[in-house]
Amino acid sequence: MSGREAAYRWNRDNVRIAVHAFPGVTMFHLATPLLVFGEIGWQTVVWSRDAERVITAEGVQLSLLAGAEAVDGADILVLPSWPGRLPAPDAEFAALIRDAHARGTVIVGLCLGAYPVVASGILDGRTAATHWAATRRLADDHPAVTVDESALYIDHGDVLTSAGTASGLDACLHLVRRRLGAATAATIARHLVIAPHREGDQAQYIETPLPPADDSDPIGRATTWALANLGRPVHVEQLAEQARMSPRNFSRHFRRSTGTTPAHWLLSRRLDHARTLLETTALPVEQVAAESGFASVVTFRQRFAAAYATTPSSYRRRFA
Repeated sequence: MSGREAAYRWNRDNVRIAVHAFPGVTMFHLATPLLVFGEIGWQTVVWSRDAERVITAEGVQLSLLAGAEAVDGADILVLPSWPGRLPAPDAEFAALIRDAHARGTVIVGLCLGAYPVVASGILDGRTAATHWAATRRLADDHPAVTVDESALYIDHGDVLTSAGTASGLDACLHLVRRRLGAATAATIARHLVIAPHREGDQAQYIETPLPPADDSDPIGRATTWALANLGRPVHVEQLAEQARMSPRNFSRHFRRSTGTTPAHWLLSRRLDHARTLLETTALPVEQVAAESGFASVVTFRQRFAAAYATTPSSYRRRFA
């Protein structure tokens, strides 16, 4: 079974997720997958080695946990973090990850949880993401894996790793989006009051968060205008004019504020809009392309396939 096939073999109702807990895990890291996946009713179980009780970093005691047998029937195995000293997983734990992966279980390492995933060997020859503060250590300890120091998350279909803390929310929403579509992911994001979509290759660290979309902020003013004009050609010069900046100055401020370039941000928003139209309307693909601002349907199909490894028509059949 290929990694992409494994990632899409679940349906909405019977996805089973095993989330690992260990002594000293933070409540935030542990709660992230439970919160996101619980919003759509996927079955989650928290497990620890030998079903032992766990005291979190905040002093909360977790009891009545499942044991490692919970991994046996899981569709997704989530390692939400790992001890900060980054100990190597013992042979038994590494084998548990490898065996689950061999059965077709999707392996997810959030934040420092990428460390045991990489240490298991299932990402040898591929790329991984983790918290920026641990990237050098991970790369030094496991030279067979390329560590992307800037990525928010990296999805290989069968294995997903993410950067630190809040990036885990992005990675979990990404899994929902890949399986159930952009509209479902956006609904969950609204419930949780978080951004509906941050690209995996967006920078981990940005100087300021995405600014509010109002007239008081030049970048927010430009992005608001761009979103209202997705169906027409939009160039950096026009965005800069909305922000009342020179194109060069605007591009510098935009990257500082969002962690990505204006062109990449705009393409992502066009693709987001196109996915929503494919999911919620019966518009012909040609019209979806036009209303999303693509110069031609050929360009749209190429961009869509490059981003999502499927065609617009196939996407519609899956998520409409």
